[in-house]
Amino acid sequence: MSLAPTAAERLHADPAQYVEQEIKEFVRTSPENRLPFVDDYVMWREPLVKYADGDDPLFDQYKSIIAPTHLTPREALAQAYDKKPEDVYGRVSVISWILPAAEGTRKSNRAETEVPGRLWSHTRWYGEKFNETLRNHVAELLVGMGYMAAAPFMQSYFKTFANEKGPYSNWSERHAAYAAGHGTFSLSDGLITEVGIAHRVGSVVTDLELPASTRTATGPYANCLFDAGVNCRACIIRCPADAISEKGHDKIKCQQYLKDIGYSSEALKDGYVNETSVAGCGLCQTKVPCEFQNPINKLKRKERWQGVQMIPHMG
Repeated sequence: MSLAPTAAERLHADPAQYVEQEIKEFVRTSPENRLPFVDDYVMWREPLVKYADGDDPLFDQYKSIIAPTHLTPREALAQAYDKKPEDVYGRVSVISWILPAAEGTRKSNRAETEVPGRLWSHTRWYGEKFNETLRNHVAELLVGMGYMAAAPFMQSYFKTFANEKGPYSNWSERHAAYAAGHGTFSLSDGLITEVGIAHRVGSVVTDLELPASTRTATGPYANCLFDAGVNCRACIIRCPADAISEKGHDKIKCQQYLKDIGYSSEALKDGYVNETSVAGCGLCQTKVPCEFQNPINKLKRKERWQGVQMIPHMG
């Protein structure tokens, strides 16, 4: 009788597949991915999992693009273990995942124009708590296998700052996801992935060697219809704070609006969670072409179809 391979054997046989399966299984089965007070509602659909090379030059570029304080994966892993970056030997990998919002969550937000829908609000609060649990689970899983691993977002060194452009942090989940090839940015600053923009992002850095996923985008905004030359202003129109324009996202206006509705809006009371500190309204992530898909794929299909139609009949 053959015995099923152990977790260690599966990890060593195909590390990338093992990690992906573990993340998907945890999302599928964890009770923390459910809202017990809403009929055990499942917040996140099956995640997307990709990997980045921790020494990808792009992470060094983030020190100029975001701030000099932004950590490279090697720096983030080293700090978690109280080491110097040069003392972390071998390859460093970044595990990045996308948690797509469920259809009901997105639907609850489409009808709103000023504040988040109730399911969206619950998912933004409890769903991110689950994301924190997932980060710790992945890190602990790899540590238990004998590897170094840490979720930068969960470390004591993780900090947020502010400058004239608004808030930023020393580890960006979205930029880690971009480096891993999950997608590109939008006018609203969100990340447009193959399952759209309505999601949450998480990551873990580790010295487990994982194959870097391919970045197929031709630029940092390549999945955005506006960047492709389409007159799409959907997220601009959806923003109640007037914080999105053709020039991009005004983080300061956005943050101020969230503070205002968090403290004053009667609509956020009676069943909403975290009603005194709204984390995000998410209106720009719903009722837009990139809500649950990469709209560029649809555009390319349309262009190919039109190209076929333009070929003269040779019969």
